[in-house]
Amino acid sequence: AAEVRRALPDGRQRRIVFVGTRPPSRRGAIAMPLVPRMLEDRTGAPTEATMRIRKMRLMTAIKTPYTTDGNIDLGAYDSHVEHQIANGVEALIVGGTTGEGHLMSWEEHLFLIAHTKAKFGDKIAVVGNTGGLCTAEAAVATRKGFAAGMDCSLLVNPYYGKTSDLGIEMHLEMGLKYGPGIIYNVPGRTGQDIKPEVIMKLADHKHFAGVKECVGHERIKLLSEKGVACWSGNDDQCHESRHAYGAVGVISVTSNVVPGLMRKLMDARDDALDAKLQPLYQWLFAEPNPIGVNTLMMQLGMASPVFRLPYTPRSQAMREEVVPLLKTIGLEHCPVGPAGLRVLDESDIKLVLNGDDP
Repeated sequence: AAEVRRALPDGRQRRIVFVGTRPPSRRGAIAMPLVPRMLEDRTGAPTEATMRIRKMRLMTAIKTPYTTDGNIDLGAYDSHVEHQIANGVEALIVGGTTGEGHLMSWEEHLFLIAHTKAKFGDKIAVVGNTGGLCTAEAAVATRKGFAAGMDCSLLVNPYYGKTSDLGIEMHLEMGLKYGPGIIYNVPGRTGQDIKPEVIMKLADHKHFAGVKECVGHERIKLLSEKGVACWSGNDDQCHESRHAYGAVGVISVTSNVVPGLMRKLMDARDDALDAKLQPLYQWLFAEPNPIGVNTLMMQLGMASPVFRLPYTPRSQAMREEVVPLLKTIGLEHCPVGPAGLRVLDESDIKLVLNGDDP
């Protein structure tokens, strides 16, 4: 692939990407260039919608609860969202890793985005996790997500099927063309870092909101000093990243459990509160996310104890361990169902494939 830039009358640049050449049909024939794909003019001042996202301190990667037949439990979901709104959460990542978008059909995924926007869109921003491995599929899902009303997309680089830096840039740009987007850099899951140089090539896009950055403090500092809005993707580091390394805020899993306390950590430096929450972070992430938060939300009675495979609950011993831990933090900070905080017996837990599982 090759690219050129052409100056527009107002001084901005139009980017033209040549995606290859036609092979010669016979020896000595001249290779003819493919028709260049003109990417829409993307540079210029960020849109008002993009700037709104850039200012948000606390976003929750919201958990998706299920009914006993494996379908999405909208009643439980709505109750959880209401608690989030009441405790200062500004945006929800719908169908993220925590929300198990990868275990949903696209119909379920887009329905949940549309439902969230229709019911709560005047109170909280909706960020749909419409990125993915396949560029074409992610672009279509992102377009449909905006059609369904989402305020912003969450866009990840191609995982497993890794590509070049230029391929990552083009993959992400295909999602940014439809509206505000947060780039998600999580090498521990994708197997490939989105380098700062790639981020900076996208940073002048009018729909580029910023980066959910999981590499750590120093990467957040580097990008923040270049003017990039960064949200920490590591709950255990987010307080320090926010107050010492330039992060705008956090996209949090722990805020499913203690949203008000996570809001306090983002609004003002509070080393004592951060230290108090460290054992909870450790418990939640001792096994791959979302196992911990799934288990704990079920123990709190905010979701039926139903897991879509391949996720399974934390062990009985670990479920017992978290009860006094959470009581020390204070149950008044948590969403708690009518049954209160429980350990859960093994017989209470159900493992399913999805809502179509017979």
